Order: sequence, then C-alpha cells, then structure tokens
Amino acid sequence: MPLNHLIALPSHINLPSVGGAQRWWKRLTPHRQDRVAMLAPLAAVLLFFAAIVSALGYLRVEEIEREQQAVRRDVEYAQQRLRLRLLERQEQLMRMARELSNRELEAPDFRARAATLLDQYPEIYGIAWIDEKRKIKVSLGSTVLPGNQVYASGENALRRDPQDGFAIASESMQPLYVQRPRSDGYVPLLQLFLPLTERSRPGGVVLAEFSVDGLYRYGIPPEVTAQYAVSLLDVKGGVLAGTTMPPRQIVSRLAPWTHPANEYSMPVSPVGIGLMIRAQAYRASLGVIGSGQFWLVAALSVMTAWMLIANWRHTRRRLQAQQALVSETNFRRAMENSMLTGMRAMDLQGRITYVNAAFCQMTGWTESDLVGRTAPFPYWPDAERDHVASRLEAELTGRTTPGGIQVRVKRRDNTLFDARLYVAPLIDALGTQTGWVTSMTDITEPNRVRDQLSASHQRFTTVLEALDAAISVAPLGGDELLFANKLYRQWFGMQSNGHLALVAQAGVPTSPTNDESEDNVDSFAGLPTTALPDTETESAEIFVPELGQWLEVRTRYLSWVDGRLAQMVIATDITTRRLAEEQAASQAERAQNASRLITMGEMASSVAHELNQPLTAINNYCNGMVSRIKAKQISEEDLLGALEKTARQAQRAGQIIQRIRSFVKRSEPNRTPSEISLMVDEAVELAEIELRRFNVRLNHYVAARLPVIMVDPILIEQVLVNLLRNAAESIDMALRQTADRLVELRVVPRLIEEKPVVEFSVQDTGKGLSPEVMGRLYEAFYSTKADGMGIGLSLCRSIVESHMGRMKAENIYNREDVVGCRFSFWVPLTENQVTAPTPLRKSK
Repeated sequence: MPLNHLIALPSHINLPSVGGAQRWWKRLTPHRQDRVAMLAPLAAVLLFFAAIVSALGYLRVEEIEREQQAVRRDVEYAQQRLRLRLLERQEQLMRMARELSNRELEAPDFRARAATLLDQYPEIYGIAWIDEKRKIKVSLGSTVLPGNQVYASGENALRRDPQDGFAIASESMQPLYVQRPRSDGYVPLLQLFLPLTERSRPGGVVLAEFSVDGLYRYGIPPEVTAQYAVSLLDVKGGVLAGTTMPPRQIVSRLAPWTHPANEYSMPVSPVGIGLMIRAQAYRASLGVIGSGQFWLVAALSVMTAWMLIANWRHTRRRLQAQQALVSETNFRRAMENSMLTGMRAMDLQGRITYVNAAFCQMTGWTESDLVGRTAPFPYWPDAERDHVASRLEAELTGRTTPGGIQVRVKRRDNTLFDARLYVAPLIDALGTQTGWVTSMTDITEPNRVRDQLSASHQRFTTVLEALDAAISVAPLGGDELLFANKLYRQWFGMQSNGHLALVAQAGVPTSPTNDESEDNVDSFAGLPTTALPDTETESAEIFVPELGQWLEVRTRYLSWVDGRLAQMVIATDITTRRLAEEQAASQAERAQNASRLITMGEMASSVAHELNQPLTAINNYCNGMVSRIKAKQISEEDLLGALEKTARQAQRAGQIIQRIRSFVKRSEPNRTPSEISLMVDEAVELAEIELRRFNVRLNHYVAARLPVIMVDPILIEQVLVNLLRNAAESIDMALRQTADRLVELRVVPRLIEEKPVVEFSVQDTGKGLSPEVMGRLYEAFYSTKADGMGIGLSLCRSIVESHMGRMKAENIYNREDVVGCRFSFWVPLTENQVTAPTPLRKSK
C-alpha cells in the first residue's frame, strides 16, 4: 500500500512512488549512497527520540495546565469566602457607625454591641470609637494604633499624619482598609476606618482591627488549606499569615521546566492590593517522571535506540569494509591494468586462466581469445613452436631459470618482438600450488639499445685505438690498469707502471696506496669532493729517456663506471713540435742579432760622426801639446790639464764603441732583474747619436721608484732604440721646423685590465701613420722607407709579446690634423715586482 494511503496528507503534497525513489537512489553516486545508508539509522533514532520527547512533553503540559486551572479555581473560591466574611463584618460595623452618627447609639450600647462582635467573630482583634479630635471615646479588645500604643479612653489616639487612615477616611467619607506598617513586635493586622458624620461634617471614625491570621484561619475554607499552601501577602509580597512551600532545590532552580511552580495569587476585595491571597499546590502526583509507564517507555526507547545505534555501527563497519574491499580491488585492478609487464596465469594442466591488459596489449589478442586456451598458443611464432613448446614443458615440470628466458612472441598482426619471461609457482592462501604465473617484458627496445651501445663502443674503441696519443686510466691509490689504448700498450705494455711514471714525472700528485685499517687518514684526502668538471685538466711536457721522445702529458680525474675515482692520462708525442720550436727560437735569436747589426749599419755614418768628434779633439790636443813642448811654451800644469782632456775624449770614444759592441753582441736570451732607468739611459745614449744627426731633440721622463722588472735588458733596449730612430726619421721626413723637431720618451706605471704594468711610450711630431700603413704596420718585410727591410717593428712586437706584453701605435690629432704618432708597449709586473710605492695610473 502506498505511504500516502496510510497517512493523511494535504492534497497538494504528492509523495514519490517506489519507482521514483529507486530512480532517485540510482542517480546518487556510490559515495552519496554510502553516506545516506550510514545516516539513515541515525536519523531514525533521532526521529524516535523526538517523537517520545514530544509525547511526554505534551502530557506534561496538559497535566500542568489542569493543575493550574484547579489552583486558580480554588484560589478564587477562597478569595470569595474571605471577601464575603469581610463584607459581613464591614456591614455590621457600618450599621453601628450610622447609629453613632445619628446619635442613636450611646457609648454603653456601643461597648455592649462591640463586645458581642468580639465574642462572635474571633478575626476581629479590636474595636474603637474615635472622635473628630482623634481621642478614643470607647475601646474594646487590643486596639493597637500607630506607634504600637494601646490608648485608654480620652487620650489622643492618632497623631496628625496626612497619609493615615483617619484623615483619608474622614476626607473621603468612605470605608478604608489600611495595612498597618511593620515595626518591632509587629503583629499582622488589617485596620478598617469607618467615617462618622455630625451635621455633614466629619465626626470621627469607628476603627476595627482584623487579625490577618484570624482571617486566614476563619475566612479560608479548610478544604482549600488542606490541598494547598495558602498564604496572605502584603503589597510587597511579604507573608502575613498562612503556610508557604519550602524553597526550590538547586536542580529545580537550574532547570525550572522540570518542576514548574503551580501557584496562583489574587487581591482580596474589598481590601484591594494591600492584601493578596496566594495558593501553592502541593506535589500530590508523581508526574510523568514518577510514572511506571514513563519508565517502561523510556526503557523500551533506550533499547530501541541501542539496537538502532548498534545496527548503524554494524552497517557502518560493513560499508567501510565493503568500501575498503572495493578500493583494494579497484587498486589492484588499476595496478594490473597500469603495469607495463604482461601477466599470465596457468593451471597445472597448462591452461591459461588469467591475462592482464598489458599482456593483451603486447600480443594483440583479447582476454577472451586467450583465457581457456592450451598449447600451442596463438602468440607462438610458427618457426619456433617446437622450441617454445619445450620451454613450456620445462615450466610445467618446475625447471625454471631464475634469470628468466628470452623468447620471440608473435603479435596478432604477425609481427614479432623480443620478450623475457619469468616463471614462478602460483600459491593460494592455503599454501597449495594451483598453477604457474608468468611475467612477460618487451625487451625489443633494450635489445636495440644494447646493440647500438655495443656498436658505439666498438666504434669508440676503434677511434681510441687509432689515436696518436697514449691513453690510460687507473684508479687512485691502486696499481690496476682500467683502460689502455694501442699506443700505450706499444710503449708501456699492459702494466700500470708507465701510467704512474708519466704522472710522477709530469709532477701531478697521486694518492698513494695505503692500508686504511692501519692508518686513519683517508687515502683520498685533499681530492675534490664535488662533481668534477670536464675542463679540469692538468698538462706538462716531459722527456722520456726510455722512448727518446718528448711527451705532452695531460691528466684529469673522472668517475669510473663502477663509481671509483680514477685518473686518466693522455700522453701525446710532441718531439717534432719541440724541435720546430727550438729551431724557431734559434732563428728568432739570429733575426734579432741581425736586426741590431742592421740598425748599427744604418747608424754607421752617425756613429762615425760621433767618434770623429773625440778623435779630432784628441788630435788637436796632441798637436797643440807637441807644438808648445817644442817651443818650450807649456808648463807642467798646462800639460797635465791637456793630457786629462785628451784622456776624457779617449774615454768617451771608448764608451761609444763599448755600447755599440754590447748592443750588437750575439748572446743567449737572458731575463734578469733589470732597473728600468739604466735600460732607458743605455738606449737613450745610443739613440741620441742618430737623433743629433737628424737635428731632433729628445725629452725623456722616467717615473721615480719604479720596481725592478724581470726582462732581457738588451732586447728592451733594442725596442726603444728602434722606436726612437723611427720617430727621428718620421720627423725628418715631415720636414718639421727646428722648434717642432721633438721626440718624447715616457716610462710610467699603469693599470691595464686591472693588472699592474710598466708602460714605455715614444711620441714624435711627424705626419703620423696612414690607415694603409696602420693595417700593415707589423707585417714582416713591409716598409715605407726606400732602403728599409721591414723587419724592425715586427721584431719589436715579437720581443714585447715574448715578455707577455703588448704593443700598439696611434696617431695624435689636433682637431682633425695629425700632429704626430705615439708608439707604446707595456711589460707586466709580477706580484713580487709590485713593491714600489709609486701610484699606478689607469690606461685610457
């Protein structure tokens, strides 16, 4: 039966049918279905508890409402009884007050009738007749006036107070109930003031005092006091008479809804709000909590909740286990489908029971084509069926190879590929073998790569064997030879002695072999620990007497294929190159000597003129001395002076010849610590002979405190002499005036490319160099002079570069006109040579 037939629902609400609920359930994702299945028992428990709590709450509310209605009804009944009693007493007292006002009742009669009322009605506490002057004329009972004073007849009963009942009742001419103020020894009393008139003027009052406790005892019905805690309260809620309920317990104060206060209060008329009646119901019934039915329902509810929670927990654990199983199955299935290795399972009879996706992808056959098949299988090559069948028989009998077997497999499109098979027994959970499992890996690409690597290794080995350099590799700290090519084997054989000898002779430190068990020092201490760069090589040139050859030895560290640190040595035969270098050096030396001889040959006329001066002076001194001696006209002192002058002229001629001889003398290149000032002075003295011939002045400046440099002084002097001669010739060719025929030589320290150097510069005032000449300036055998050989500047640059320096030429301009040329070269200083305090200048 549909659910909407069992429950009355509004017509506009349509519940989904069972089919609709099924479709809604199917549209949910598995994760949402699991969550709905897990939350359904919990929702049922919550709904059940909500229903029980709602039912119990409804019953409790109904019970409380019935009790409150009963309390209200009984309080109204008690108030009505008390009101009637007060009204009856008030009517009797008002009758006496009218008679007093009409002078129909005298004091003795008033006393008698008051005594009767006091005897008949115990709630009346006292009656008094008070005149207009507030004096008591008649008083019976314990009439207590303000101030807790009992007054006798004739006394002033009431003090003047605008708020007292006497004044109010006299002014309003109406009966007035007044609650007597509290004070020490307070007795709850209710005062009734009844005004008296005399000729339409206030004539006093009749005062009646009611005991509140008496009103409670005689005015409240006994059946009400038996059922409720009835009390009379003042305007501030203070208890005047009656009984009250004890204070509520802490639990009730903290949770007032568990035991709601069942009470009701209302004012007592005709007194008004000055007197309140309140009734509090006693806890007569056990309530819902004390009901046995409640506990029965509660026990059944707890059992139902426990069962639902247990069912929910069981369902949750089952769903979790199911989800874990599904996840594990999906994971294994995904792992099997993601594997690049093909998996095949066979039973003990050789029938295929399982293949994974990779196996099917490798062979091209589907799972349905392979599962259930027996040998021969469709992926066996036709030409190798017998071989593969014997392999399969060996597998089924347990004769498997731990390293696997290599076979060829045929795809569905009849193409073949190489595969490696690994066979292992298939064991179930009970430890029983149920078949065989085989893993298959496609090794076509690895075989191709291995073949290529083999061919590449062969080519590489062929190249190394054909090299004209001996190559060897040996581990550090060992005497094993890891590799040696053909030339090494020809020179040193297959031993590592040749490798170690080359390393030792080349001066490259090696790690000695030691026993680290006896020595705690690491044998590889000091070697680099980071990755070795490809450019980290060391080279040296050595002579091997055993071979009679010069070898260039290059070494470097490398990591061998097994991870060991090794040292590779490449030895190249450079004997031919060394011989060529020696011949080139010898030819360069001869060219330098020839250049100096050519220079002196070109300076022969100047040298002759220079020598002619001291020789002429010597001749003149000698002729003069001879003439004067013959004429006996010379004294010994004059003769001594003439001889000294002759000696100085001879010494000068000898110095000129000595400088020329040392300049052109053939000697081996010799770099020695040389003072710059001495080299410059020697070059200047030689060059000045030529400069005087061209009528050219020379200004030279050498910076103070220049360091001693490591050079060949003769070669540097040769460069300076050549530059000074070229400068003089350039000025002579430019036909400069005498004032402009000037050559300047400067030697100063500088910084070039952040390196300290000593710069030599020669500046002339000629016409400079044309672009064509500038481009071929250092070309050998190129000269702008008709009788020049063109080797001077080329040799100068070679000499400077052999000293690790550089040489350059530049024109000097005055705006757009060339006014001269400057040749400069510099020689670097070593760290030990930079000792002079002269500040270095940066080259511009």
